[in-house]
Amino acid sequence: MRTVDSHQHFWRVDRGDYGWLTPQVGPIYRDCLPEHLAPQLARAGVGTTVLVQAAPTVAETRFLLELAHQNPFIAGVVGWVDFESADAVETIAKLAEDPQLLGLRPMIQDIPDPDWMLDTGLAPAFEAMLDHGLVFDALVLPRHLAPLLELTARYPDLAMVLDHGAKPPLASGDLDAWKQGVTALARDTPMVCKLSGLVTEANSFAPEKLSPAVDHLLESFGPKRMMWGSDWPVCELACSYDEWRGTTDSLLAKLTFTEREHILSGTARATYGI
Repeated sequence: MRTVDSHQHFWRVDRGDYGWLTPQVGPIYRDCLPEHLAPQLARAGVGTTVLVQAAPTVAETRFLLELAHQNPFIAGVVGWVDFESADAVETIAKLAEDPQLLGLRPMIQDIPDPDWMLDTGLAPAFEAMLDHGLVFDALVLPRHLAPLLELTARYPDLAMVLDHGAKPPLASGDLDAWKQGVTALARDTPMVCKLSGLVTEANSFAPEKLSPAVDHLLESFGPKRMMWGSDWPVCELACSYDEWRGTTDSLLAKLTFTEREHILSGTARATYGI
């Protein structure tokens, strides 16, 4: 089984549009490009990746699409568009001319208003995504789960992916509200969920630290609606690519081969049309 990494990033620091990428983030404040990731993919048995935006600019999305065309292991890009812009529909249409644009991801976690996604002024952008067959990646925190549930009801035909399991507060261990929101979302919507980003929420890659969240996600979504992602290089704030891949094997050891295949390959392929 060749694994699909459904969530990884590339950046070049001198591009200058990563507002969050400063020397304070330590080991990941460096250029992170295909030549740096490729050896790690080979060691981990990963044959294909989905490249996800890390800057709120269309220029970065175009940069990522260029990398996708230059590197065959990149299946496609989840990019960014300003949903509030007057020309959002035209921008989405133009970007979607490139078949390697798979989806879009507003950086909702950084927007102060938790109900931002429900603003009716964003409807043209969401409808344009539907028109062009794009996937909506939801980069949200637990406080966004109720609005996200309402959003799915508005756009039932829009394929949606929950990034990083909605970032459960593993460091504090207070998972009750997160669990309730995840349960409702999984029960009442067809949304799929990425098994990614958890090591940085826990500041640990120890399976016992992550299993409370992973077990709840598996129980809520089931393997057919989950996909594995590395969140590289952000994961390096807590562990290496190899360490997270090894931890994944431990966390999924109780599943059948077919169930693991869904999480490690099949769900991503089906969701993004890989």
